[in-house]
Amino acid sequence: MPTTHVPAPAGGVADATAAPTASATNDAMDATAATSATATCPDGALTVLFDGACPLCRREIALYQGLTARQPLAFVDVSSATADLPPGTDRATLLARFHVRRADGSLVSGARGFAALWAVLPGWRWLARIAALPGVTPLLEVLYRVFLRLRPALQRVAASFEPPAMAVPASLRADLRSDHAGETGAVWIYRGVLAVARDPAVRDFARRHLATEQEHLRLVTALLPWPQRSRLLVPWRVAGFLTGALPALAGPRAVFATIAAVETFVDRHYQQQIDQLDALPPARRSASAPLRALLAQCQADECAHRDEAAALAAPRAGPLLRAWCAAVGRGSAVAVAVARRL
Repeated sequence: MPTTHVPAPAGGVADATAAPTASATNDAMDATAATSATATCPDGALTVLFDGACPLCRREIALYQGLTARQPLAFVDVSSATADLPPGTDRATLLARFHVRRADGSLVSGARGFAALWAVLPGWRWLARIAALPGVTPLLEVLYRVFLRLRPALQRVAASFEPPAMAVPASLRADLRSDHAGETGAVWIYRGVLAVARDPAVRDFARRHLATEQEHLRLVTALLPWPQRSRLLVPWRVAGFLTGALPALAGPRAVFATIAAVETFVDRHYQQQIDQLDALPPARRSASAPLRALLAQCQADECAHRDEAAALAAPRAGPLLRAWCAAVGRGSAVAVAVARRL
């Protein structure tokens, strides 16, 4: 593969086991003709079938779309449920590898697909000529299959630099960074509980709420590009794990009381952010409505965790457990203050 630029594959989801199967399927497709790719593709067009849900693919396709090709080009996002797929194909196959439909209706995939596209793009034709040399295309195909195995990790890296999916006021970015740190810590609190606790009721409680916190973390992560996230995620994970594991050593009541203390603080923290959004001018408040709804849902989930934990922690905790819970609440406040800055 030339070192000047190795295009990211514009095919979709690819895991370590999918590539060989998809390759065999597409080799068969290469020998068959499909009458059309989409109802709107112009006659004689070279049709690029790409995964619009992939951040790598979107960037590469945007690069290609900015060029003036030697023949008409059509771009079909096969991740869309409304995409008109070529006859005889299925979405999973098209997402697994990069595909190009030639003007004669034949499909080519992988390295052959890239070569067919490069051949019509200004500034890329030299790469297509190199690919046409004896033995080069098979080598490029081997490299492409290696890339497919690495692609999920590269997608995660690329996605971390994507702009947020909804409007985030600049005044709230520090708070959202603390939310991201807090949800990271929450995930690890429950992992700490599960690492130590053997009581079935505690483990069931931890598993259920771990799933909710993982979803919160996913949602908050999508609000912050990687550079805006906390730089102290490793300490937050360690702190979270210890906050779950230590009370688990003391028994179920200590676990439930700890969770109630943490969630009491989290409830107030989310409410402060919701109040900030409610205080925005009308136009900005309207633009931030999806963010407010997300924060309110997270807050409601955390309150449910708190209430369930508080009920399970009864009867009233002793002085040592109360002191521990007070320390957990103060520690949460300190962590938020640090995460807002770092």
